[in-house]
Amino acid sequence: MNPVTPPLHHSITPPRPTIRAITFDVGGTLIEPWPSVGHVYAEVAARFGLNSVAPDELTQNFGRAWKAQRNFDYSQTGWFAIVRETFEPHAAGLPAEFFPAVYERFAQPDVWRVYDDVFPTLKALQARGLKLGIISNWDERLRPLLHRLGLADFFACQVISCEAGATKPDPRLFQQAATALGVAPGELLHVGDSHPLDVVGAESAGAQARQVERRKPLTDLWQIASLDQVLAGISAH
Repeated sequence: MNPVTPPLHHSITPPRPTIRAITFDVGGTLIEPWPSVGHVYAEVAARFGLNSVAPDELTQNFGRAWKAQRNFDYSQTGWFAIVRETFEPHAAGLPAEFFPAVYERFAQPDVWRVYDDVFPTLKALQARGLKLGIISNWDERLRPLLHRLGLADFFACQVISCEAGATKPDPRLFQQAATALGVAPGELLHVGDSHPLDVVGAESAGAQARQVERRKPLTDLWQIASLDQVLAGISAH
């Protein structure tokens, strides 16, 4: 009697749920400061008599100040501290009115650029019947800014950290968006430019995620080079 060969057991990954809704981060994903953070800072500084700091230097200073942040709360006070650090050692000579002026300048649409792939992608996703939303670490300036940039009407919900009382990667923001869009977390795809904030945050909530990496070679499966690649693999509804 021939021995019976036991069946082979293969590890099979269950299929991921169908995507029914997509949320987007804002800064670095949909829009960027234009022509740069440093140019905007320098423009405001010139109004207050400070013309000695080059925009490129300010952009570099801002980058260092931003990377040094831990648990940034996106409050006006927090932004003022970053601006002050960016302008060191000149900050002491700037009047108190300078900091609110910088804050207000970034509420204006002309200092932001909408990436070229944004409007075509949003229109194509809407045409496929997908629900769209925003999940962003931002402050009270975001809602009016999105209106001024012509983006607000694309999104059925906007989950903003200053209103939610939490910041990404807190999974509650992604769960709140899924609830508002009427989908299960697994049916939500989130797209952002930060792996620790967007990819890790979304996956911790049970959602799917993509990281848009516009300026560096792609190194991971979850990365895409532009937003139009979000369309790949998403079936029409």
